[in-house]
Amino acid sequence: MTEPVVAQRGAAVHSIDHFALNVPSVAVAARFFEAFGLDVRRAGAACEELELRAADGHRWARVLPASKKSLAYLSFNCFENDLDALREHTQAAGAQLATSAAARDGAGFWFHDPDGNLIQVKAGPKTSPWAKTPCVVSGSAADERGSHTRSASTQVRPRRLSHVLLFTPDVLRAVDFYERTLGLRLSDKSIDIIAFTHAPHGSDHHLVAFAKSTARGWHHAAWDVADINQVGEGASQMAAAGYVKGWGTGRHVLGSNYFHYVEDPWGSFCEYSADIDFVSAGHAWPAGDFAPEDSLYLWGPAVPDNFIHNTEANGEVAAASPEG
Repeated sequence: MTEPVVAQRGAAVHSIDHFALNVPSVAVAARFFEAFGLDVRRAGAACEELELRAADGHRWARVLPASKKSLAYLSFNCFENDLDALREHTQAAGAQLATSAAARDGAGFWFHDPDGNLIQVKAGPKTSPWAKTPCVVSGSAADERGSHTRSASTQVRPRRLSHVLLFTPDVLRAVDFYERTLGLRLSDKSIDIIAFTHAPHGSDHHLVAFAKSTARGWHHAAWDVADINQVGEGASQMAAAGYVKGWGTGRHVLGSNYFHYVEDPWGSFCEYSADIDFVSAGHAWPAGDFAPEDSLYLWGPAVPDNFIHNTEANGEVAAASPEG
């Protein structure tokens, strides 16, 4: 499917192009993300940073050396015809465009959100799906084996980035700001504890989500895999590599995706995700406000305490141990 000449439902971003993550140890990051199944490449003038690609070949993330883990910036793509309008909407919302010193390149425009996160908006390809990809686990017929052996398993390699989740002191303010500036729309929320937003040009149930904390912070990136079997196999491959902390396997309520979260060496997470709900271009998704006990998961293990812990809230620096 090709890009439409006229954007659906007004100016809005259509995709995440990539995110950039600061970490205390690039070497530790390389080991973690390679085990997760991403293509990890050295980059930068002195090969001091990493680029992360999924099976689709797109560069979904940069990993940068720093004293502690944090989001360096988040980059969105829009249609060329929407760029000027999005800049105007951002300024009208009171956001100050970032100076050249804060911006990492000259494409599009840069600004800080109310929590201080650095955001880029630029014209670029639609990396999010145009339509929902069927997710089918085929049953076996009588007299046939339904599974392969463990020794026949190959490494699970995520197909693409699905979404990111950020901690924020004010979830409802974040939802309002990102709607007024970038055109993201509320999918569902639970009071003021957590909220999920989608892009109106065809998007997974959530492209960017927000969870309440005392400070801003990076919670997780979710990576799309083919089906629940790959979610489970991904969890097994990470456990075999020494990464046993996390949450899952289970199924979410809001978004409906099957999930397994793996804790990274800095107290945030990477998620294997399959079969997330999809909002078609122009569709008015019936956003709901769900009770906390009805908003997180349909089935799976109990939520561990560390899952909602923002290691950036109190200036913590998680140990950069590959075995942590």
